[in-house]
Amino acid sequence: MSVAFVKEPNDDQVEVLPDRDLGTEPNLVTPRGLSLIDAEIAALNERKEAARQADDKIAIANINRDLRYWNARRATAELIRPRDTGGTAQFGSVVSIEREDGRTQQFTIVGIDEADPSAGLISYLSPLARSLIGRTVGDIVRAGTADAEIIAISEEAA
Repeated sequence: MSVAFVKEPNDDQVEVLPDRDLGTEPNLVTPRGLSLIDAEIAALNERKEAARQADDKIAIANINRDLRYWNARRATAELIRPRDTGGTAQFGSVVSIEREDGRTQQFTIVGIDEADPSAGLISYLSPLARSLIGRTVGDIVRAGTADAEIIAISEEAA
């Protein structure tokens, strides 16, 4: 067999990792979300430099994959600033609801990468966000398995 058909790894070769899925939905971001993307890119560049100095090729490959993802997310980011819509919930709105059992919860409608439901940050693609967008105070919406009333709507906190 010819040597040309044999691929033997060496210490300088690291397998290229597959790219992270970017999805097909618009990449809407709040001002905070855009700042978080920029911070992630900066942190990854710092980690990459440290990995280079340590000659950690596996770490560099992982970081390069993450940098490709975040740079693509930055390049496709559509900054959406909440506008005064007369109290209608929209992307970037902070919406307070009261559940049937009397509990109140507050959610901010944000972009995909910024979402953190445990912190009250819900993706605009989530079922709850979809039920909130376009609604006003006093409207009843579906929130999980039960209904809830919108009790307040404001712009995203800075």
